Amino acid sequence: MEIEQSCPPVIRLVWVDKGWARTYIARDKASGKEFVIVRPKVFVTRRIPSPGIEMLSKRCDVTVYDGAQALAREDLLKSIRDKDGLVCIPEDRIDREVLDAAPSLKAICTYSVGYDHIDVGEATKRGIFIGYTPGVLTDATADLAFALLIATARRISEGDRYVRAGKWQGHFDPMLMIGESVWEATLGIVGFGRIGRAVATRAGGFRMKVLYYDPDRLVAEEPWRGSEYRDLDDLLGASDFVSIHVPYSRQTHHLIGERELKLMKPTAMLINTSRGSVIDESALVEALKADRLAGAGLDVYEREPLDINSPLLRMENVILAPHIGSATRTTRMKMAELTARNLLAALRGDAPIHWLNPDAAKVRALSAAKML
Repeated sequence: MEIEQSCPPVIRLVWVDKGWARTYIARDKASGKEFVIVRPKVFVTRRIPSPGIEMLSKRCDVTVYDGAQALAREDLLKSIRDKDGLVCIPEDRIDREVLDAAPSLKAICTYSVGYDHIDVGEATKRGIFIGYTPGVLTDATADLAFALLIATARRISEGDRYVRAGKWQGHFDPMLMIGESVWEATLGIVGFGRIGRAVATRAGGFRMKVLYYDPDRLVAEEPWRGSEYRDLDDLLGASDFVSIHVPYSRQTHHLIGERELKLMKPTAMLINTSRGSVIDESALVEALKADRLAGAGLDVYEREPLDINSPLLRMENVILAPHIGSATRTTRMKMAELTARNLLAALRGDAPIHWLNPDAAKVRALSAAKML
């Protein structure tokens, strides 16, 4: 059948599944007969950059939560009920309760590389395909990690506040804002995947000695541009800066805790752009208070947003960013496009470009999810 679809499509209200629905009308060129195209229903939990929404809207009926505040749990449960596809962000907890509320759901695509907010096992049992966005945010996150490292070492945020408060009198003070040198310092990288290696590449420009540890020792056999593998304890004790780049899991929960922090030099600084719960935040606060650690640069926290009463907010030797590791215009646009492509692929009955749970196809064949 050769289909001729109006452009823009002809939209009519027709009776579908015991209710009136907005549908699109196509026409068979040979016979001239019209028929209804039932478009997949997609819910997006937060407005994402162009071209993500535009790509989805061409093929699906898309509902976007556009509120100024985070989507409330009850609104998520209500909005997902009749949806075939879901686009979510790390702030959304996609657990059994959400999946129970969405019996028609075929695919979940998260606007992130992290996926600890999704019950992957439960989704897989139900044959729900999950897409995510690895790769496209590697350089942006590595840039931010290195920016936090330099800013923490050279006390840039503290200096900015000092100047804005009118405390700087304009004369040279040999003891003012003395920081730590990054040049030829030792950098310990915990987690040596795409982002960890990208940070190592940037460290080369500062002639840093790079040590790395990976829980899976993925690349330990082959040095990465002069880097050297160490076990975690050795790395922590030898490093002037430690940058965290492991995904969050049960195995990495509080990977850096009180014991690990005590192994670090009192002049060392800790950088985290991965997930907040990889570090025991209470232990970090105590180490900073006791001067057992010189400083920290953080983009992620155990609870987000950071509690207004958190002691971290009152510490001069800590730089705090609002989870902006991927926040460049180019990266966020690429993430939006990849998220949309992942979802559209699943709704066409194809494998998502970045497919987190291929085992879901053992429960529901890709072809069974085809709607486009």
